[in-house]
Amino acid sequence: MNPAILSQSQEILQDSFDYTLFSWSKQKGIAPLVIERAEGVYLYDYDGNRIIDFSSGLMNVNIGHGNQRVTDAVVRQMQQVAYVSPSCVTKVRGDLGKKLSEICPGDLNKAFFTLCGATSIENAIKVARLYTGRHKILTRYQSYHGSSNGAMTASGDPRKLPVDSQQAPNFVHFDLPIAYRWEYGEESFLKEQVASLERIIAYEGPGNIAAILLEGESGSSGCLKYPVGYLKAVRTICDTFGIILIMDEVMSGFGRTGKWFGFEHHNIIPDMICMAKGLTCGYLPFGCLMISDKIAAKFDDVVLAIGLTYSAHPVACAAALETLKIYEDDGLIDNAAIMGAYMDQRIEDLKKIHPSIGDWRNTGLLGCLELVKNRKTKEALAPFNAKPDEMIVMNKVAAKIKALGLYTFVRWNYVFIAPPLIVTKAQIDEGLAIISEALFIADEAVTE
Repeated sequence: MNPAILSQSQEILQDSFDYTLFSWSKQKGIAPLVIERAEGVYLYDYDGNRIIDFSSGLMNVNIGHGNQRVTDAVVRQMQQVAYVSPSCVTKVRGDLGKKLSEICPGDLNKAFFTLCGATSIENAIKVARLYTGRHKILTRYQSYHGSSNGAMTASGDPRKLPVDSQQAPNFVHFDLPIAYRWEYGEESFLKEQVASLERIIAYEGPGNIAAILLEGESGSSGCLKYPVGYLKAVRTICDTFGIILIMDEVMSGFGRTGKWFGFEHHNIIPDMICMAKGLTCGYLPFGCLMISDKIAAKFDDVVLAIGLTYSAHPVACAAALETLKIYEDDGLIDNAAIMGAYMDQRIEDLKKIHPSIGDWRNTGLLGCLELVKNRKTKEALAPFNAKPDEMIVMNKVAAKIKALGLYTFVRWNYVFIAPPLIVTKAQIDEGLAIISEALFIADEAVTE
């Protein structure tokens, strides 16, 4: 194709098609947005269109787009020192570690800085095995922990299936059904799921289990809810058998749920926390593994056999430190809780209009609509791990959302709603009006 006859947007898009690869996609037939700039809760393309971002990128741009305070902090740090080996120390490294220890509860005071969510998970698994001398890791089906080899096997997400034929060893999955479809009462739900986990631990041998790895609040699997009291029960089980409890807060951390961390809604303190996403809000790739003093003390006289070339990268540390300051200075965590309650109220209004809304699961601003063909039977508009021919209606819904100027994550019969924590009531109304218009397509497929 002759570049001379292409618009700027088309040329940029064509270069990406010709010279880059896209995640989780067939490489033909996709139509990505071509973004020129982003500010606040909005994206802007090269044709001047404004698109409201209702999933905060990939549920990570919590402080909103284009906050120049982060830019300024990054520039200042790069002018001082852009990189040193992780065996060296910079001021910003210690400052960030100290700040994270203040934010984290209990004795979670030691930070090992990573590059992303997956590397936080990988190193949590390594530390748990090193500390306990055990090898098995228990994780939940219908969870996602990253796309590196160990993190992908740890996940219970079907995205792993095409590349996981030689999966990492010693990962054991357990089922925690969707509460929306549990027919036997909430009290029974908690009792049965705790008993199921206890059986699996007995079968696998508690002396073999290094850690249980769970999301603080469920994310891309559908914002699935724990039974009330479940994480407390898991904490007790871990204490009983000397098992490390690792909470994956990559998506649910840093105010996304209306608290610093999702697990804080469940009144527990884990042994390790995996972080990324909201730590720098995507302004730079970065992650962190927070480790309790008790676990860290083992490595005072024993080698901590983990490492990364870019661990404690000074520029990423500077971005994270400024991001944490923005959360506090701008009251974003409180705003997430307030706007989350407003979102809940507005979704209740939409339920009265759209019979395709079967369930709304939300904590703070980490929410998901589940669309169904029939509210009584709860038959999904698209099944778990839907095939292309089962996604016809949902693809039309997603296309309408995009055409009307809203960007969000649509998966199977789920429409995710997780705007930046700076969002206002007016912007929530703007986004939900677009989603409502698209849901009329889903309503046509309702059978009741």
